Formats: sequence, structure tokens, C-alpha cells
Amino acid sequence: MDMKKVLTIKLLLVLAIAVTAVGCKRSSSSNSSRATGWDINSKEGGFQYNTSFKGQEAAPGLVFVEGGTFTMGRVQDDVMHDWNNTPNQQHVQSFYMDETEVTNLMYLEYLDWIKRIYPPSEQNFKAIYDGVVPDTLVWRNRLGYNEVMTENYLRHPGYAEYPVVGVSWIQAVEFANWRSDRVNEANLEAAGYIQRDAKLNEVSANATFNTDTYINAPSQVYGGNTALTDPENTRRRVQTNAAGDPINVNATRETGIIQPKYRLPTEAEWEYAAIALTSLRDYNTYRGRKKYPWDGQYTRSGKRKIRGDQMANFKQGKGDYGGIAGWSDDGADITNQVKSYAPNDFGLYDMAGNVAEWVADVYRPIIDDEFSDFNYYRGNVYTKNEINEDGTVRIVTPDEIKFDTLPNGKVVARNLPGEIHQVPVDENETYLRTNFDTSDNRNFRDGDRRSSRDYRDGDFDEIDGDSEKGTHTSKMYNSPSHSVETDSTGQLIREYDRSSKRTSLINDEARVYKGGSWKDREYWLDPAQRRYFPQNMATDYIGFRCAMSRVGSKSENKGKTKN
Repeated sequence: MDMKKVLTIKLLLVLAIAVTAVGCKRSSSSNSSRATGWDINSKEGGFQYNTSFKGQEAAPGLVFVEGGTFTMGRVQDDVMHDWNNTPNQQHVQSFYMDETEVTNLMYLEYLDWIKRIYPPSEQNFKAIYDGVVPDTLVWRNRLGYNEVMTENYLRHPGYAEYPVVGVSWIQAVEFANWRSDRVNEANLEAAGYIQRDAKLNEVSANATFNTDTYINAPSQVYGGNTALTDPENTRRRVQTNAAGDPINVNATRETGIIQPKYRLPTEAEWEYAAIALTSLRDYNTYRGRKKYPWDGQYTRSGKRKIRGDQMANFKQGKGDYGGIAGWSDDGADITNQVKSYAPNDFGLYDMAGNVAEWVADVYRPIIDDEFSDFNYYRGNVYTKNEINEDGTVRIVTPDEIKFDTLPNGKVVARNLPGEIHQVPVDENETYLRTNFDTSDNRNFRDGDRRSSRDYRDGDFDEIDGDSEKGTHTSKMYNSPSHSVETDSTGQLIREYDRSSKRTSLINDEARVYKGGSWKDREYWLDPAQRRYFPQNMATDYIGFRCAMSRVGSKSENKGKTKN
């Protein structure tokens, strides 16, 4: 081969490499669209998106729980003979969960915020504060002296890091909603989308921060759109284009700054997180043979340095809530300070003992794994934003607060000023859908009227055969239905359902709680155990912790080299 041909081939190779490099550089650019080739995040404007997002970070108080499959339900001995959680295989998506139960100190911060923004001295707001305060009377015992807890447990610094109790399921949900807004509020301030310290100086009952409102109607959040009244950008770090006009004035979900909401964990999530199968891979543990959040079949540690120490806070026997003083003691007689016992393999504390915990699910004796074995949850009630005639979302004003009088007579606020009014989904969302057809799905496939093989529209008999056809009143779970009304003077009229035809204590307001407590025997420490309690009532042994869904990759280590 002559020299001329060799030079020609070398030149062609150099050109090919250069073209390939240019093509690779163009396709690999995170700010160049693979759909159109247009620039993303251009200073001249156009589509703005966080192309450098590195993955979701754990929000305050949370630890990562990588999802996977597990055997939900118990396969241990059923000494209660209430086989209501038969084993079934489930898969749970990755999520985050509170490292500990919500403590008195955490809840007091919530009470302080409510008291400052909605002063109970104002008649219109008094019920808001009263509705979120825990029921401290849960400590009273007709044959026991517990007044020291009634008066001190919630507020005294000696109990600051103890789990909050006396909180109903409804109150726990409202705390999680409040926490979501405060965390996103702080994130947006740190990113420069909200004026620094506005969360302290500009907030009021007429101008608060709500995450959904910020996304859908940012001008309705306190301070409004300050970038439009602050052209020199002295109060917020707002990006501007080449002409100096503001872009990205408000953060959207595309920025990746707004975190998913705090919420109660589902029953499947809670049980999966408590069992923590991360380090045990043998067949028995995978199939549900792991009895406690820790390794082993006993409640005492087998490790050399702490051998014999109790692994959790629970009732060890009749009249024995902690053991003999100074010996064989679990360190507590009632609840105990969080992190007093070793965490499980996910880094979660007190997933057995101390306090039982509310989860999100409506209680039914069955887990319908035939219909769903992925992120199982019973309790979906789908809603949507209420829209005004001009197409804007309808924001709750201080004079539009909705109060609910619960069956126990307690009055709670179900929305707060600054939030978006919610309405049930309707035919616009359900028409010809195959995945859902109604707003309220709590009774779906639970053995109730619509699940019965005898059910026919317009032609249905009561179970007891006494009702006429077409009444549609049959209920498999015929629980008591108490009521409370207010007379013209504002006095509560409480009525009790004293019918002797009750068939169940279960209704759509019965919520699951998981885990053993300081008041429970060892049997209830098994994460598979499940019990239920009315969502509007509270006790001295049920607390809660929050969870948050993970967006994006299943693992936090995605993209990292494995050893």
C-alpha cells in the first residue's frame, strides 16, 4: 500500500472520530433535548427543567427504606385465634420513614405554630387549636394514680424525647400535612424562591404557605410573587434571561426542590420496614419466619456485651411493666425515650414496643392480595382541586374553615386557610376507566353489599331478610353508628347506638395500628400482628411516625460501582 493511500485512510479515521465525538457530545449534553435538539434551560427562556437532579435526599427525620418483596402477615402461632392476617406475598416500593416515633417535642412545635398563626383567643380559630391538642386524659385510670402523666407527659422537658400519645389517627394525618408544608417552605427559602425569614415575618392566618397552593396558585401564598415587585432581585435569587427579565420566578415540580408529602405509612410499608430483611437472606426469613425487628426468637439480647438485656419496652407479665428494679429491667415503666434500644437493620428505632403506631389503612379482616400485591393499601379516597368559574383553584379563606364534629364530640378543622378546596372525583375522571370508577374506594372487594354475589342494582334484600327489595342498606360490617349534633344554643347532643343487632365493630373509620406497646405482652411485638381502633379516638399506648414516598430510582446506590 502506497503512502498516499495510508494518509487518506488516516484522514478518514480522524474525521470519523471527530464526527463521532461531536455526535456523542451533542447527545450526551444534559441540556440538549433528545426529542427536538433544542436547548433546555436556555437563558433566553423556553423549557426549564432540573437536568442535574442527583436523586431524592432524605427529608428531616427520615431514613431510607429500600423496597422489595416480603411475606406479609403471620406464620407464627395464632394464640388469639383471630386469623385475620393470613400470609401473602407483597411488594413494596422504596420509601422513607421516620427514624423514631414522633416525639412530644416535635408535636409541641406543631402546637406552637398553630397557636401563633391561628390564635385560640380569636373565636373563629379557637376550635382549630383545640382540635389538634392531644388528649392528655388518656392517662387516667379509675383504679390507678396517673395524674403526673396527665399533667406533665406532653409538655414537661423530662418527656421531650418520649413518643407523643393521646393523638387520634385524624390528628396524626393533620400533623403530617403540616410537616410537609413546613419542610417544603424551608427548602424553597434555602433555594431562593421564597424571601428569607418570610416564614416567620410574613405568615398569618390570611397568608400562609401550602405546598399544593404554591404549585397551583403561587401568588396566593404569603408575599405573593415578590420577584415582580423586586426587580433588583435583592430578596430572592431568581434566575433572569439575557434581557434581565425573571424566569423560574416560582419553583415547580420540575425543579426537584419540592419534596413529596409526609404521610402515615401504609400497613404493608410499616410491616416491611419493621421486619427489615436486609441482612437475612435464608428461606425461613424470606417466607415470614422472622419474628421480631431484630434477629432471633427471643426478646433478650444474645450479644456478649449486652447479653440478657431486653430489646424493647413491653409488658413482661401481669403487674410487670419493666422488670425488677436494677436487674432484668427494660428501662421503662410507661413509654421510654426514643432511641433507648438498638435500631433494626433499616436504622429504625422502636418498631416493636414503646408505643403501637397508627398506619394509614382502613381495617378489614382480609388482605386482598388476589387483587393487589403491589403497594397494598385500603383507604383510597380520590379527590381533586375545586376550580372556580374563571379556571383558577378555589382557596380556603379564614371564614370558610370547615369543622367536623366527631362522634366523640371533639371538633376538628378539616381544612385551613390557604389550602385548596377538595371535591370528590366525578365522571370526568372515572368515565370508561378500568383502574377506578368511584371516588371512595374504602369498601372495594371487602365482602360488603357491592361484593356480594346476591347484589343486583335496584333489587337487593337485607341480610336478615326483613327489608324490602331495593333498599340497598345491607352491610356486612354493621357497626354501631353513634351521632352527635349541636342544638340552637351550641350545646352538644350525644346519641348512642344501643341496637342489639350489631354484627361488627368495623366501619370505614376503623384504622389499623401496628406493633406492641409498653402496655402489651410479648405476643404483640411481632410486626405481623394487626389491630384496629376508631380513627377519631386516642389512647395512652398508640403513637405514630411519618413516611414519605421515594421518587425515581429504587436504590440510593443506583449508578454507583458495586464491589
